[in-house]
Amino acid sequence: MPSRADAEPTALWPTRFEAIGAPWRIGIGGLDTPVSSLGTALNADELAAVLARIDLFDRDWSRFRDDSLVSRIAREAGSWRLPADAGPMFALYEQLHALTDARLSPLVGASLERLGYDAAYRLTPAGAPVPAPSWTDTIALRHTAEGIALDTVAPVVLDVGAAGKGYLVDIVGDLLAARGVGDTVVDASGDVRVRGERSIRVALENPADPTKAVGVVELHNAALCASATNRRAWGDGLHHIIDAVTGRPVDNGVIATWVVAESALVADGLATALFVTEPARLSEQFAFEWVRLSNTGRLEASPGLRGELFA
Repeated sequence: MPSRADAEPTALWPTRFEAIGAPWRIGIGGLDTPVSSLGTALNADELAAVLARIDLFDRDWSRFRDDSLVSRIAREAGSWRLPADAGPMFALYEQLHALTDARLSPLVGASLERLGYDAAYRLTPAGAPVPAPSWTDTIALRHTAEGIALDTVAPVVLDVGAAGKGYLVDIVGDLLAARGVGDTVVDASGDVRVRGERSIRVALENPADPTKAVGVVELHNAALCASATNRRAWGDGLHHIIDAVTGRPVDNGVIATWVVAESALVADGLATALFVTEPARLSEQFAFEWVRLSNTGRLEASPGLRGELFA
């Protein structure tokens, strides 16, 4: 996604690895960490725990794995016990589904598959766009003593890409905090969360030229997530940001968004929602800062943004 930690040299990131199809970078350390560094590296046990937790999330929520929970839900209707981490993510999806008049939905998986973005990466549309099924007619969430259950009236292809990677950034930070590592910078390909005493500057990458930035923001105990139509794009007008009502990729002139919020889950979800609704609508229920870039080069931002935008 189009953000990076102040365009700093890669050598300054002490822990780097690939997971869920994206580069990850993690640094740990508080105010005594040198300004030129993003911290020290995870030790072997910490890194192993992080990788195992990311893999567990992927086994639950990836529609690109035949053995995932999402793939099983796509093959058979029924009642499904969801993982313990499902609650916050689905609560956010319910809010954003309402605030965008159903244009943001985790039920767009079949829409993406029809457009060619499927587990086989065909990248060739299989027919006319397919609107996402109705949330109220297709699924129901039940809170039980054992956790959250998902009831489906027919097989449904879930896609949690609108907020899932940001949520996983939070989960990794929570895991490290539980192990006593409280000062962290976690960056999953541009979805960044900073915890602890430190502040960092994060550049907002120009989607038209990754060597340039359209602005810089300051992050302290907060998350920055971004979305852009040029990422995960595979053809003329084909990209991963889908209007669930039409089943088509969004094409309203917005090409990139950035959101600063308390958690990466919320920042990621709002960055996607800004493609299909206005910031004022989202501000009814969320506290956040935002930047939005149009295909004409126009930059919009929230009042009081803690950062700087470049002409």
